[in-house]
Amino acid sequence: MAPKVRKAVFPAAGLGTRFLPATKAQPKEMLPLVDKPLIQYGVEEAIHSGIHNIIIVTGRGKSAIEDHFDVSFELEHLLETRGKRDLLASVRGISDMIDVSYIRQKEALGLGHAVLRAKELVGPESFAVVLSDDIIDAETPCLRQLLDIHEFYGSSVLALMEVDGPEISAYGVVDADPVAHNGMGGRLFRIHNMVEKPKPGDAPSNLAIIGRYILTPEIFESIEAVPPGKGGEIQLTDAIKHLLRNRPVYGLKFEGKRYDAGDKLGFLQATVELALRRHDLGGAFREYLKSMAL
Repeated sequence: MAPKVRKAVFPAAGLGTRFLPATKAQPKEMLPLVDKPLIQYGVEEAIHSGIHNIIIVTGRGKSAIEDHFDVSFELEHLLETRGKRDLLASVRGISDMIDVSYIRQKEALGLGHAVLRAKELVGPESFAVVLSDDIIDAETPCLRQLLDIHEFYGSSVLALMEVDGPEISAYGVVDADPVAHNGMGGRLFRIHNMVEKPKPGDAPSNLAIIGRYILTPEIFESIEAVPPGKGGEIQLTDAIKHLLRNRPVYGLKFEGKRYDAGDKLGFLQATVELALRRHDLGGAFREYLKSMAL
């Protein structure tokens, strides 16, 4: 059995241009879905998967992320003196549950480069990568599902999702064969190759890579070995392809629903569906939606 994965890397240095002007003065990762910022959903998924060491790769103008996960003495004192215990618990809870480290990515040189920036903080052990744009609602956290496979095989594991039609060209797509594994029901795959954003007719399958990864430490050597691609960016997909030459990589078609909160329509869908599931908001919000003349 592979050693326990203890660390999760959150790349958060992107400019968030798809949400301008909202992201001109605040990080995209801090945009709220109902009442929690995007990145907090990913951090909570890591916690519920047993990972409490969080490494956030930030860039210029991202100090709001650091403030969010820090202790706010003034706010906590105010809530305490006003007897607002529930709010105090929600503010305090997240910073109490995790140890957070920050590293800067001074230039936006791709996802692979962002992960490489965390090399010294990760050290020689396997780790998770979480892209906070991808909100995944699942009974068993998506990361936990990947960790179970990693702990069995000791290899890198990527989250996969079926995508049909022209939308496939927005993703990294895998060429893979199913692996017989108890309880997986044909959802586990051994990956042979990957294609970044193929034309629909050129896609090797309908299995797209989603923003959850468990990676072995050899990935850092692969990131350093691959040449930069378009725009001088180092792509994580290229590094994983390089890793495939010497190491097995698995893909898991996870159980759960994924929302692309990096896209305006996906962000709105996530907001509506997550709000409807809230015990404190769902009933009243559902009645409001029913009353609209759509």
